[in-house]
Amino acid sequence: MTLTPVRPDPAGTDLLAGLNDREAFARHRERNLRPDVVRDLGRKIQEAGVEYVYYALPTIGSRMVAKMVPANHFKRNLEKGICFHRTALSDLQNDRYGNLIGGGIEAREFWALPEPDTFVVLPWDTSVARIFCTAYEPPHLPEVGGRLLPIDTRSLLIRSHEAFTARTGFEVRSGTEPEMTWEGPGLEVVKKPGTSPAYQVENLERMRPIYKQLVTYAKAMGLDMIEGDYEDDGQLELNWMYDRVENTADRLVTYRQICKQVAREFGVTASFMPKPYNGQMGNGCHHNLSLWDGDTNVTEDAGRVELHVSRTAQHAIGGLLAHAPGSMAVMASTVNSYKRFWDAGQFAPSTANWGLDSRGCLVRISSNGRMEYRVPDAAVNPYLSHTLLIAAMEDGLNRQLDPGRPDDGGADVPAIGGQLPLTLGDAIDAFVSDTYLTSALPADLVSIYTQLKQEEWARYCGAITEWDREMYWETIP
Repeated sequence: MTLTPVRPDPAGTDLLAGLNDREAFARHRERNLRPDVVRDLGRKIQEAGVEYVYYALPTIGSRMVAKMVPANHFKRNLEKGICFHRTALSDLQNDRYGNLIGGGIEAREFWALPEPDTFVVLPWDTSVARIFCTAYEPPHLPEVGGRLLPIDTRSLLIRSHEAFTARTGFEVRSGTEPEMTWEGPGLEVVKKPGTSPAYQVENLERMRPIYKQLVTYAKAMGLDMIEGDYEDDGQLELNWMYDRVENTADRLVTYRQICKQVAREFGVTASFMPKPYNGQMGNGCHHNLSLWDGDTNVTEDAGRVELHVSRTAQHAIGGLLAHAPGSMAVMASTVNSYKRFWDAGQFAPSTANWGLDSRGCLVRISSNGRMEYRVPDAAVNPYLSHTLLIAAMEDGLNRQLDPGRPDDGGADVPAIGGQLPLTLGDAIDAFVSDTYLTSALPADLVSIYTQLKQEEWARYCGAITEWDREMYWETIP
């Protein structure tokens, strides 16, 4: 399989056209002000007894930023939006010289228009609701006013998926497997040396008050919860039903918000840190992908019982593997992420290969009809990760890339996509070098994301840690 990057001219053209559209804000506002939309949102607010609304957006780093507005101003917000400083979406991160990344203090605001159909009441305080927003350049600005803001990753995924479907006829659905680590009184684990606490009912019982509250809140906020298990010391994984990628991404960031709230209620901590401890499982967030043509899952061939993927899915896998190194800076987005790949025996893939029910592979076919992409971790921005996965699969489909035969654990099957970057620094270089992937993203987003990750890597490289002292304080020369 050739790994030569090819610029996605259709994707790049569609992206540029969307970003140059100065009427985007006006059309969104017109939709918001339709009498039925205003009436429906007002009714929901009144019936739920909502007094305050969080108008929210995910940042590049997958945090949530929001402004609180008394609910009685909802019609004004539907029309005029909510103003944020531009650097809110780049996590308000300074570089080492004290400069805000993505624009200094003089940077212009952006306007965020609400998406009324995302209205949801917070079940832990029903006087408060949350509505997702889409970010725009303020309409009054010359040359760019009214355009979509290129660093709004939620909007980017929605547009990328729509354009992919228009070009290929396929819809992408996914289900994520978010793992996280809980610590606090009553959560201590007792186990025999050399054994794992995974799946044991006693450990689930320790977590019972927590998972019951999590599931209750999640169902109230629209997540169709399906199962959960205990995987390692303090590590809990709860899953919900798969759906279109944009819905899955919204539910993942909602789930994180729920976890933090439940932790506050129980006086414990809940962490999505990718690798909290050596010798224990990292916190992954596997993405289970499938391609759909209407109601037909084209990832599998109907009627075949043995474990397999369709030829269409094989081409998609070829694209996933070809661009796996370039996507690592998004899938494993922190310095800590790469500790997962250095800890032997912990099921984190370090090469771009695929296999049938093989937990050591990057893409695992665990059952007919889905492709489990195993690199993403619990810190991932799901809007960015799914955008890159869509782009990679489209390249595989367009070029009919052959992923080779699946890895069965033998030594004679090469890693089709090669070695994955094993540090954030190497991942940044691979990301910038994959011009196919970067052309599927807005140039401003690529620039700011790269700068954020370069800054994180530089801070880490300059940090003096306990490891340094243990290795060198009294042991050299």
